Amino acid sequence: MRVGEAKQRDVGKKRARIGPDAMDQLKVTPGDIIEVMGSRTSCAVVWPADEDEKSSDIMRIDGQTRKNVGASLNDIVKIRKATSKIAKSVVLIPVNDSVTVDKEFTDFVKNRLKGLPIVHGDEISVMILGNSMDFKISKTTPKYIVKIDRATNLTISTDALGDRKARVTYEEVGGLGHEIKAMREIVELPLKHPELFVRLGVEPHSGILLYGPPGCGKTLIAKVLASESEAHMFSINGPEIMNKYYGETEAKLRDIFKEAKDNSPSIIFIDEIDAIAPKREEAYGDVEKRVVAQLLALMDGLNDRGNVIVLGATNRPESIDPALRRPGRFDREFEISVPNEEGRLEILFIHTRGMPVADDVDLKELASELHGYTGADIKSLCREAALKSIRRYLPEIDLETEKISSEVLQSMQIKSIDFYDAMHDVVPTAMREFYVERPKVWWQDVGGLEDIKKSLTDNLIVAMKEPSKFTKMGIKPPKGALIYGPPGCGKTLIARALATETGANMILVKGPEILSKWIGESEKAVREIFRKARTSSPCVVIFDELDSLARYKSGEGGVGETVLSQLLTEIEEGTSSRVVVIGITNRPDILDNSLLRTGRLDLVLYVPPPDDKGRLEIIKILTKKMPLAGDVKLEEIAVTTQNYTGADLAALCREAAVQAMRNNTVKISSLDFANGMKQIKPSITKDVDQWYNTIRESISNVVPKSGDKSFYG
Repeated sequence: MRVGEAKQRDVGKKRARIGPDAMDQLKVTPGDIIEVMGSRTSCAVVWPADEDEKSSDIMRIDGQTRKNVGASLNDIVKIRKATSKIAKSVVLIPVNDSVTVDKEFTDFVKNRLKGLPIVHGDEISVMILGNSMDFKISKTTPKYIVKIDRATNLTISTDALGDRKARVTYEEVGGLGHEIKAMREIVELPLKHPELFVRLGVEPHSGILLYGPPGCGKTLIAKVLASESEAHMFSINGPEIMNKYYGETEAKLRDIFKEAKDNSPSIIFIDEIDAIAPKREEAYGDVEKRVVAQLLALMDGLNDRGNVIVLGATNRPESIDPALRRPGRFDREFEISVPNEEGRLEILFIHTRGMPVADDVDLKELASELHGYTGADIKSLCREAALKSIRRYLPEIDLETEKISSEVLQSMQIKSIDFYDAMHDVVPTAMREFYVERPKVWWQDVGGLEDIKKSLTDNLIVAMKEPSKFTKMGIKPPKGALIYGPPGCGKTLIARALATETGANMILVKGPEILSKWIGESEKAVREIFRKARTSSPCVVIFDELDSLARYKSGEGGVGETVLSQLLTEIEEGTSSRVVVIGITNRPDILDNSLLRTGRLDLVLYVPPPDDKGRLEIIKILTKKMPLAGDVKLEEIAVTTQNYTGADLAALCREAAVQAMRNNTVKISSLDFANGMKQIKPSITKDVDQWYNTIRESISNVVPKSGDKSFYG
């Protein structure tokens, strides 16, 4: 049978998933033992293949089992039904780490290995408190395939084998299935079978460039490829090889390439390649230029490079010298981007493999909420969740004792609440500069505005959650909305609620924050915002005080016009159905017309001051946790607060609470609200209302300009 990659859920369980035809042929049932013969002979437990498995001749086994049978992916191995005996005695030797062996530790390992089939010479992993420890089976009695039982005499050596190269398997990489598959063909095939390329009369690829945000797995991919292809790996960290003395850096590079050629097949991995090979026309020093020239010569010079492949990794591909990015040097480029939901689930499976996760943890649901999280972020999240759970158990632990009892350790679990608490502490890498927050404002937290909620739901929420509905109708989903109205009426609140209802991340941009006196910096900030939004999609980008960035073009030039042009370009070309732009302003009269045409901010929505019903809903939300006296009639307050905005009502409730505190009363009375109304006056005057009504009546996706009547002057 042909060896295939194991599913994440099977890693470390010695399972061999085979199809029903193969099971019938071998006359085995799930749970039976089979003997697997590659260059070595080992064993595995039969398990049925998934229903969606297309190939009937594939046997899926994990990396450790592949090593035990001496086979790589796509190799052909023989299998046959086998039987096992109960082991009388088994001797284990730690592979890398020396351990302190006592009866408690031995019993723990025995318990973990109970029922698993093992063969003399195999390596086997045991999860110990979330960490994987590898053991080599040095002796079994009887020989052949055995199972450890309660009666088995298990001996663990205190000395480790040592001097073993760490093995990283494909199962350690999550969410990069397509990239791994393509790179295996490019890297693994020429390293293991160079004769194929000799026969075809072509040269194999000389190099691959991996680029993408930090923490997405570029370095991990390089380690996996080197480990799985059993090639020697030579790592070059950009800043480490730079030397101030003339010619030293180039000499180091030549030595590394010569050593790699002498020990071929080899992989040379250059991390942060932009540090040693920047664009020569932009390089300040002479050293960088010479290093780039040397690297060009080594990768595609007159001398034969041998069976060596160069892997470069960077998160700034635009900074690398273009001469390196042509065929013959870095032939192929792969973007290692932020994982999607399916990828995040795989990564969660990997990092929670050895964690005592409680039954209430739904990894699938958790993965759907981790928008924008890289592999490194998810690893950090799991670690932080574990720390949260430790704090919960600290009262039960006597820290003065040298050793914590095994009963306490075994009882520890990481609950769902630990992961969600950890999400507040772990900010995704893709969102560090422009803080992307997970809003917690829902539709029910927004009083009134039912028509606006419905319009946003039918257009933007559907566009983000089910874009196919629009494509089926032959139309493009809307890209954004302009929300305008008097200050304090809930424009920002409803934008936050929209982000929550879509389950998306949110980038809140205060207009003046991104304006800079330096030429090009403001435009760069706009580009960066949209790049971050695409990386952490689905994402809602909210531009508060949009009028500071998108004033109509006066023809005088200046930073405002270039920022507006950049904003228009990004909204039109840089967004997708997974990125929605919300503009918020109380000065729609000075916005540029071009921003409001179809294909940019498609929806134009007016947020009016709340009516009687809206004010009642707002007051109910605001007073939900307030200790109100029996004489307080919320309906009466709603009627008497005409022309009050939502912000005014929040100020009124606060003032009423302050009045009650002054009187040293436990509950807030209607008199407190009456006194509060004397202090807090309505924001909406007759002129303001009339002005917004004028704009509202004349809007047709193009709002009136500064020539119109304006109370602002």
